[in-house]
Amino acid sequence: MYAIVEIAGQQFKVAKDQKVYVHRLQGAEGSEVTFDNVMLVEDKGNVTIGAPAIVGATVTAKILSHLQGDKVIVFKKKRRKGYKKKNGHRQAFSEIQIESIAASGAKKPAKKEAAPKKEAAPKAEVKEATTDYSSMTVAELKAAAKENGISGYTSLKKAELIEALTK
Repeated sequence: MYAIVEIAGQQFKVAKDQKVYVHRLQGAEGSEVTFDNVMLVEDKGNVTIGAPAIVGATVTAKILSHLQGDKVIVFKKKRRKGYKKKNGHRQAFSEIQIESIAASGAKKPAKKEAAPKKEAAPKAEVKEATTDYSSMTVAELKAAAKENGISGYTSLKKAELIEALTK
């Protein structure tokens, strides 16, 4: 079983018990990290591809150590001008070991989907009860004036339209 997962902005092909060097992760050595941005999972010939990620799929890893990569020398020179700049860089890495790959664990997203539906209905009722004309555009105000049967609304300015609609 293997998976393609996004870790710290890069995609890695990982398998269980594999060690991977990734860009420095937040967290202490020995702590567990869960990655939920899984792009592809292969399990015994069954390939599941996400669009862009598989909902509910997770990869759990353990941070083994934090370390630095090899030194990279950056040398800039402009010939015949006496310009030389030497700079070095060592990239910070974390060594992680993949603990498990879960193809489905859709309990968390189901709870998140149910909660907003309950909150959405009361908000719609509040909007129907009060109309805030100051946040509307002139075109929307003119349409509302036309619906209310106000004559001469085409030549009115925004403040005049709001005043006419509130009466």
